[in-house]
Amino acid sequence: MKIITRSPGETEEIGLKIGNILKAQRGATVCLYGDLGAGKTTLIRGIALAFGIPERDIGSASFVIVAEYETTPPFYHIDLYRVERENDIDDLGIWEYIGSGGIAVVEWAERLSELPEDAIKVRMNYVDENSREVIIEGINEKDWHNM
Repeated sequence: MKIITRSPGETEEIGLKIGNILKAQRGATVCLYGDLGAGKTTLIRGIALAFGIPERDIGSASFVIVAEYETTPPFYHIDLYRVERENDIDDLGIWEYIGSGGIAVVEWAERLSELPEDAIKVRMNYVDENSREVIIEGINEKDWHNM
């Protein structure tokens, strides 16, 4: 599924829709891909809103590799931007969050050596100052249109 958003608000709305679908999927993992400034954190703010997390509480987690939120199910914002080696991921205990029964949203997911089979993949592409291309794999289009 490919969607073009024309503003940060529209990107956040796409995230909210993803979040509403995820609330029923304990243990789901969302893998985000895209360059710096592609809108990954904006999308995560929308996902987090579906769990009742205020958008002000979601920032770029580049200095905090895992941000945990006590929601139902638990929400984990994982940012691998500063992780350089696969061994670092193992040493940091990232795998304890992925598939743990909570919802794990992983920025810079290309740094993971493997992904859960049922991972939702979201590629964010910069189009222009306000527009982003959002490509979503792993969400049933029927579920998407029912939200």
